[in-house]
Amino acid sequence: MSGAARVALVTGGAVRVGRAIVTHLATRGWAVAFTYRGSATQARELADELGATGHACLPVPADLDRIGDCRTLVDTTLDRFGRLDALVNNASVFPRTPLADLDEAAFLAVLQTNLVAPVMLARLTAAALGATTGSIVNLVDILAERPIRHHLAYIVSKAGLVAATRALAVELAPSVRVNAIAPGIALFPDSYDEATRQRLTARTLLGRAGTPLEIARAVEYLLDGASTMTGQVLTLDAGRTVPL
Repeated sequence: MSGAARVALVTGGAVRVGRAIVTHLATRGWAVAFTYRGSATQARELADELGATGHACLPVPADLDRIGDCRTLVDTTLDRFGRLDALVNNASVFPRTPLADLDEAAFLAVLQTNLVAPVMLARLTAAALGATTGSIVNLVDILAERPIRHHLAYIVSKAGLVAATRALAVELAPSVRVNAIAPGIALFPDSYDEATRQRLTARTLLGRAGTPLEIARAVEYLLDGASTMTGQVLTLDAGRTVPL
């Protein structure tokens, strides 16, 4: 396919929140390329589901920790669709890293996936996005501002991505907008038991978790409904960060 109306590239799009973003954008008329690494079956199922209903979708295997894979990803997307209007940096890792056990290799591995890869993809897509007056959306986390124990590497990576969002907004203006979304609870990790889930939702003002679809709709808003918004972080956390 070539000459698509609008094209989005979503990292980590085969499962969880990324899958919701890919599905929502596709059903809203976007052609979507998305990456996967360990979820080949889910990626193919999603591509088949969307393709069966006439939506343009391109799953691309990629290890975003490798700059060569990042370059190939961008080239593959442009070769297939001929343009790029949006980059959604969703792929992320969330390892438990107690400080006493954190070595340099583990720390750098988290930074590579959660911070370096999004910035490198922003650089690699800047020209294509500039040609379409496109935009970038980074998925960050309220933990960047409200740290918890035993996740230092993750928290530092997301705080860095918040800073990168603002710096990229400056670097790429006026042709490309760059914003971020900071979820509280969009989708619990599978390892969280029911007691943990209830305890965490009880800390929010609204007493409930969010949903992947809410995040997907927020992505669409930042791409389509906020033409003068750049360098900002949209927080969706059921009010978790409001109380002291």
